[in-house]
Amino acid sequence: MGKRILLLGAPGAGKGTQSKRLAEEYDVEHVTTGDALRANKDMETEYGTPRSFMEKGELVPDAVVNEIVKAALEDADGYVLDGYPRNLSQAEYLTEITNLDAVIYLNVAEDELVERLTGRRVCSECGTNFHVKFNQPEEAGVCDECGGELIQRDDDTEETVRERLSVFDENTAPVIEHYRDEGVLVEVDGEQTPDEVFEDVADVVDDA
Repeated sequence: MGKRILLLGAPGAGKGTQSKRLAEEYDVEHVTTGDALRANKDMETEYGTPRSFMEKGELVPDAVVNEIVKAALEDADGYVLDGYPRNLSQAEYLTEITNLDAVIYLNVAEDELVERLTGRRVCSECGTNFHVKFNQPEEAGVCDECGGELIQRDDDTEETVRERLSVFDENTAPVIEHYRDEGVLVEVDGEQTPDEVFEDVADVVDDA
């Protein structure tokens, strides 16, 4: 059985980047809530299909998300969970359906998260990500990959970013405390370089 890893962290902490690297390094599935929902939009649950909520622009209820994630984990020979659980009730459900080998929290200060997220620029043509400070294109405002225009997404403005972080604190901070209280949470300094973060994360997984 492959490693079963849960990666936690606020928006901008680097979860997506590190999850992809872990999935490649340990040859396990990268399971994100968004991908799982999109791949199973028409899966029937007793509460309806994910599509029935998504098309109305409504949040998919926990009970539906739980069933989708359960199906994704059952199909995986090891996985990195990214973006789930988002709240305490999902965390409690996860405990019922699987045993985790490693629970890792990428710890990054709020000001650093704001700088990372507000500085992100996305190619309007191909979607490649750049950053005004950390990952600059060769020519300002122009995508290295396809020459498209780089734009700031609406949800990357400072006001929106701080609101997203506030929502994360409200919903997901209790999840972090839950795993900390259980004595299984390992914190990694997410303000290091991506390579340094990955080394620390991989050390935790290897020791699990």
